[in-house]
Amino acid sequence: MSKAIITRNLTKRFGDFIATNAITFDVEQGEIFGFLGANGAGKTTAMRMLCGLLKPSSGEATVAGFNIFTQTEQVKRRIGYMSQKFSLYEDLTVKENIRFYGGIYGLSHQQIKSKTEELLGKLQLQQEAGQLVSSLPLGWKQKLSFSIAVLHNPSIVFLDEPTGGVDPITRRQFWDLIYEAADRGVTIFVTTHYMDEAEYCNRISIMVDGKIKALDTPAKLKEQYQAASMNDVFLQLARAKPGENNSSS
Repeated sequence: MSKAIITRNLTKRFGDFIATNAITFDVEQGEIFGFLGANGAGKTTAMRMLCGLLKPSSGEATVAGFNIFTQTEQVKRRIGYMSQKFSLYEDLTVKENIRFYGGIYGLSHQQIKSKTEELLGKLQLQQEAGQLVSSLPLGWKQKLSFSIAVLHNPSIVFLDEPTGGVDPITRRQFWDLIYEAADRGVTIFVTTHYMDEAEYCNRISIMVDGKIKALDTPAKLKEQYQAASMNDVFLQLARAKPGENNSSS
C-alpha cells in the first residue's frame, strides 16, 4: 500500500511550550487511522499542521504526496476536513450549505446538483433540504458535516473529534459513514478521546503530553499492555511516570 501521510519528527512550539514533540508515523492509503489522546495531548495541533492550517516549527511531513511546508495549497485541494467545532453555516439551509461548499471545492454546477441530490437521499434529508441547519439535531448536523467534507472525493479526510457530544447510537451511525468512505479508498485520519472508538480503527496512535507513546493495531496494543480494552491501555500510558514508557514514534 502507498503512504497517504508520512511524518518525521514533526514538532510545533508555541514559545517555550512544545505542543507536538517530534512525532513520527505513517498512514497507509485507505486506512482508518485513529489519533487518540486526552484533551490537550496535541492531537488537534498535529492535525492542523497536516492540513496546512498551521506551520510546523521543525520536522518533515507529506500529505497525499505533497510537502506540508512548501505545497500547502496542493494539500488542501486533496483533503477533506471536519473541525472539532461544527463548521457548517447554521443560518443557511441544508441544501444551501451543500451548494456553498460544493462551490468552494471547485465542483461544476452539474456536479453540485447531482451531488446534492445524492447526499440528501443518502442521509434521508430530502424533507429537511429547505430547513435551516440550525434546526437539525446535533447528530444529523455531524453526519451532514462529514458528508460535505467528502463531497469533492478527497483522497484523505481529517476528522477532529467528530462524534463529540452525540449519543452512542448516532456515534455508531457516524462510524458507518466512515467505513463507507474507507471502502471507497478514502484515507480516514480521526482524532478522538473516546477510547472505545479506537476499536473501530485499523491502527491507532496514542498521544500523551505531545508525544506518541504507542502505535499499532488495537488488538496488538491490548496484547502488549495486557489490557482488556483500549481504555485500559490509555490509562496505563497516561498514568505512567515520565520516561517509564518508550515512545513508538
